[in-house]
Amino acid sequence: MKRIAYIRVSTVDQNTERQLDGIEFDRTFTDKCSGKDTNRPQLKALLEYVREGDEVHVHDISRMARNVADLIELIKQLNAQGVTVRFHKEGLTFTGEQNAMQELMLGVLGSVYQFERSMLLERQREGIQKAKEAGKYKGRPQEIDREKVLELLAGGLSIRKTAAQLGISVSTIQRIKSGAYFQG
Repeated sequence: MKRIAYIRVSTVDQNTERQLDGIEFDRTFTDKCSGKDTNRPQLKALLEYVREGDEVHVHDISRMARNVADLIELIKQLNAQGVTVRFHKEGLTFTGEQNAMQELMLGVLGSVYQFERSMLLERQREGIQKAKEAGKYKGRPQEIDREKVLELLAGGLSIRKTAAQLGISVSTIQRIKSGAYFQG
């Protein structure tokens, strides 16, 4: 049996240290991206890595998934492989055995996190709309020259100065530098 940690933060700027702090694990998988869906490199690696008898530890339900359907599917998939899933903040453990109260709690808390994400996106859209109306929001550039970013960084320009010079965000520069940026 291996004790495996799954840690997720939404951006490369966020700190992962508070999640599962002080607990020893055999292996840790860390994603620095949104939990809006299950298309996350380290989550996929975790799902391929785990074996029957392993335990997956997650700080809280929202770190595993931000929508109920994905959350329930991930728990079912892991349990079907004989893997136990433990959510530390909520104190919930899923082994695959039927437990009506835990299933209810999973559904309720998963729905709360999904609602929270929906509200965040709604407030974000409202803020962008108000900024547009005030002429303060122009949106991001249509095309980002990845090679130019890497060239400026290689030339010794700081992340912040590169962002300012090219008119793009610091987080975009960081994602390009780390190889986690994909233009969509």
